[in-house]
Amino acid sequence: MSLADVAGAGRLPDLTGLLDTCHVGGFRADFVSWGFYTKPAWRNYWHRHSFHEVCLVYTGAGRFSVGGEHHDVGTGEVFLARPGDVHEIESSREDPLGIAFWGFTLRGGREAPGPDERGWWSGLTDPAGPVVSRRTGSLAEVVTALAGYADPVRSGYDAGLAGLGAALVVDTARAFANEDDLAVEPPPRDRPSQVVAAMRRHLADNLCRPVRVRDVAATAHLSERHAERLFREQTGASLMATLRRMRLELAAALLLDTGPTVTEMARACGYPDVRAFSTAFRRLHGHSPLEHRARSGTLHL
Repeated sequence: MSLADVAGAGRLPDLTGLLDTCHVGGFRADFVSWGFYTKPAWRNYWHRHSFHEVCLVYTGAGRFSVGGEHHDVGTGEVFLARPGDVHEIESSREDPLGIAFWGFTLRGGREAPGPDERGWWSGLTDPAGPVVSRRTGSLAEVVTALAGYADPVRSGYDAGLAGLGAALVVDTARAFANEDDLAVEPPPRDRPSQVVAAMRRHLADNLCRPVRVRDVAATAHLSERHAERLFREQTGASLMATLRRMRLELAAALLLDTGPTVTEMARACGYPDVRAFSTAFRRLHGHSPLEHRARSGTLHL
C-alpha cells in the first residue's frame, strides 16, 4: 500500500458519524471533518478553523497560503492549518490537486503531558512549527485503511476505527514535529525471556499431544540445542522436565472432577499409558491419582 492507493480512498467522508472521537497519549481527539478532493481544479478561499485541518496530497500540485506565506505543494506532501490560522488552498489548473483531508481538535486530559514537555504532539501544539512536510510516515496507509472501514460497515468497526484514528493523530503530528521531539529511549526488550515464554506457551497448548524438543525449538525458530540451552538457563529445568511437570499439575487439577476415569485423565494429559502416568504422578505429588481424588487434592502434613 502506498500514496497511489489514497486515490481510492474516496469514501473517507463517510467516516462522519463513524469516527468522532479517539484517545491517544493523554489527549482526546474529536474529528470534525473528513474530505476528499480530486479533479477538476478547485480553490478554497481565505478562511480559518477552530481545529487542525490536515491535507495529504496524493496527486497533482497547488499552493497553500497561510498568513503571509505561500507554499507550493505537490504529490507526497502533507500540509497543516492550525486552529486560528487564516489560510487558502488553490489547485493547479494544469495538474489539479488531489487531497484527502481531515480535521480534529486536540484536548489534553489529566494524563496529558505538561506544557513544557515535548514529543510527537508538539507538531500540532507548537504554533511556530512547520506547516508543510514530506515526512508522511504511514499516513497514506492509515488514510486508505480508514476509508476501507467506511464501506461496508461491519461488526468491530468501532474498535478498528479507534485504533486507526489514534494512529492518524500521531502520524499527523509526527509529520510536523522536530526530530528531537520524536527521539525516545526504546523500551527494554528481554528477547531471551520472550522466546522462553513462547516455548512455555507451546508446551501449555499441547499438553495432550506428543511433544518433542524439535517441535518446541521450531516454534522459537531455534536449533534444538540452542532452544534447550536457553530454556534451561532461564528456568533451571529442561524442556521435557517442564512438560512433565505441567502435565502432572494439570492432572492434579482435572482429578478433582469425579466424572472422568483416571485412564481418561491420563490421556488428556499426554500419557497414553495409565501405569506410566500413575508412576509419574506419585513421584511428583507423593500419592497416587486415586488417592489425590479421594482426598479432593488435600494433603495433610
